Amino acid sequence: MRSIKLKPNPVMLKELRGQMRGWRAFVVLTIYLILLSCVTGGLYLSVYAASTATAGMGGGMIGATAGRTLFGGIVLLELLLVCFIAPAFTAGSIAGERERLTYDLLVTTLLRPRSIVGGKLSSALAYVVLLILAALPLQSLAFILGGVTPAEVFIALIGLLVTALISASIGLFFSSLMRSTILSTVLTYAAVLFMTVGIPFVGLMVLTPIASLLGSYSAPSWLVQVLMIYGLGFLACTNPFITAVLTEVVLLEEGAVLFFTVPLAGHNIPLVSPWIVYVLLCLLVSLVLIALSMRLVRAPRR
Repeated sequence: MRSIKLKPNPVMLKELRGQMRGWRAFVVLTIYLILLSCVTGGLYLSVYAASTATAGMGGGMIGATAGRTLFGGIVLLELLLVCFIAPAFTAGSIAGERERLTYDLLVTTLLRPRSIVGGKLSSALAYVVLLILAALPLQSLAFILGGVTPAEVFIALIGLLVTALISASIGLFFSSLMRSTILSTVLTYAAVLFMTVGIPFVGLMVLTPIASLLGSYSAPSWLVQVLMIYGLGFLACTNPFITAVLTEVVLLEEGAVLFFTVPLAGHNIPLVSPWIVYVLLCLLVSLVLIALSMRLVRAPRR
């Protein structure tokens, strides 16, 4: 039997060599770790000072409180950095080929559009995964202090990876759509800002008048309350930061990793943990954006 050999993607190899041989990758990694280390040290000192000043609090409680605070602060900061670092490696990946007049050569090769898009995306994600893994020793400090479970670490890692995927996919889509790197970068970060800030704000502005209007006539029925819970929950799960906070609340209050119930008018409303909805939503949107990017870079018919 012939052995099946997996050939590496040439576009991915080219992009990775260009990234790791340059100075930008090492500078970004160094600044990233220094920033996380400074934030970790500041959070620990703040929590320790606040805990020791509180009367009747033992050392174990100080460790647990510090561990949860350190872990939460590091994860939220990583989410913020990943949202804005991942698109930086894809926003100009294909638009830059057009500006360097190498795009026509690229699409007329034997490489398929999926190989081109996959190579660009995988090279960017490989570096972002390196950043995420490099911060794991800082997250492991929470285990020494206590208050953090392996399930929380696993959920945080999955959330960071899918956030990197959707952020990079947004950059790749606009890079495939636009001919200018500057315009592609502007649109990419505008979309990322809308995802992290705009969607919750717009949802709050829309749902608040609706809730007030329903409450002004009569008490909403049980079905309306259920629909509002599901609607608000889905809206909250579109934001990585709100999802992270709600997931932590569910873990602490309900002790649930996957599913839990909420009592309402004598009924138990089944709900899933926010991180599951966020992961599925990010994967769906990323697949759509990647498919659209492949169609945009498809070579013209001869």
